[in-house]
Amino acid sequence: MTEQAISTTTVNLLQDNIQVSAYLAEPKEPGSYPGVVVLQEIFGVNVHIREVTERIAQLGYVAIAPALFQRTAPGFETGYTLEDIETGRSYAMQTQASELLSDIQLAIDYLKNLPQVKKDSFGCIGFCFGGHVAYLAATLPDIKATASFYGAGITTRTPGGGAPTVTRTREISGTLYAFFGTEDASIPAEQVDEITTELEKYKIPHRVFRYDGADHGFFCDHRASYNPKAAADAWEQVKKLFGQLN
Repeated sequence: MTEQAISTTTVNLLQDNIQVSAYLAEPKEPGSYPGVVVLQEIFGVNVHIREVTERIAQLGYVAIAPALFQRTAPGFETGYTLEDIETGRSYAMQTQASELLSDIQLAIDYLKNLPQVKKDSFGCIGFCFGGHVAYLAATLPDIKATASFYGAGITTRTPGGGAPTVTRTREISGTLYAFFGTEDASIPAEQVDEITTELEKYKIPHRVFRYDGADHGFFCDHRASYNPKAAADAWEQVKKLFGQLN
């Protein structure tokens, strides 16, 4: 597949008194494209998330990455030091599931208003914190395909408190692919088993990928845990998944 030339910009999504910054990447070639929402790690819409957004656009999608910490930390982005991790976690702990879903829907609605975006063909992809949020986003009626990468806590909690996110599995209406590393201490194998069981129980179209030797963050080539083999395979699976949107 030939990569498309793209353009990128930062946009502001407005809703009531909330303004959410988002990174937008889209093909330059005129056409009609599906939309994909990219959901950040705890490190903000940083260089890795922007690069993922661009890679998706190069495949022929209009991709948008909303800043999920906008309410508490506007403009936040950081790297991967231990201090960065603690700061990012503190912001993630302040998020609420209802607000996250509202912001994701806001991003979808923004895409719907772009003339080059198909109005009924949306997917999402998320990593780390965003992998958990992607599982939540899969419950939105507009989302037809979800890629959830190493989302910790899906079986044990939900942002802001309440029943664990996995209890909402029955609300998923599209296809969900979930990606995990077997060496990821933050997501024990038993939790992956529980997610798989729930997806099967409610007959959600899905695939669960477990990569031997891969750790948390294996897809991010800016992190020490980057695993090229696992990342390459996962990307091929993502392309197949989002191919369903065309």
